[in-house]
Amino acid sequence: MNTPQLFESFNKGQLCTENSIINFQDIIWVKHPAFEGVELKHIITSKDTNDQFSYHLVRIEPNKSIKSHIHKDQLETHEVIYGSGVCLNNGKKIDYRSGMISIFPKGIPHEVSAGEEGLYLFAKFFPALC
Repeated sequence: MNTPQLFESFNKGQLCTENSIINFQDIIWVKHPAFEGVELKHIITSKDTNDQFSYHLVRIEPNKSIKSHIHKDQLETHEVIYGSGVCLNNGKKIDYRSGMISIFPKGIPHEVSAGEEGLYLFAKFFPALC
């Protein structure tokens, strides 16, 4: 499955809860406020989960980065949907490729850089990031 097909299956997916169905294609992409070439789609946020967790699709353009940062209060996970890149997790290099999952405990510095084909992630935060 190529990039558009694989990522679009997530981009057009759904989140089903006991009370509703959220269609991902109805949610707009927003530019990351701090990192150029990074866009987010906030699938479910703190207002929907009583601050317990949040889920986000993340699209990083080729050769762009989410620079080093820390989430003081959240555990974060990344599921790599498609693409390749490099993650630094508390200084340890992890080569990102489709099918990988990484975990960042709260308070741990981390950064992600996309490779030549870009990088598409499903990020989850506990408790919610936003």
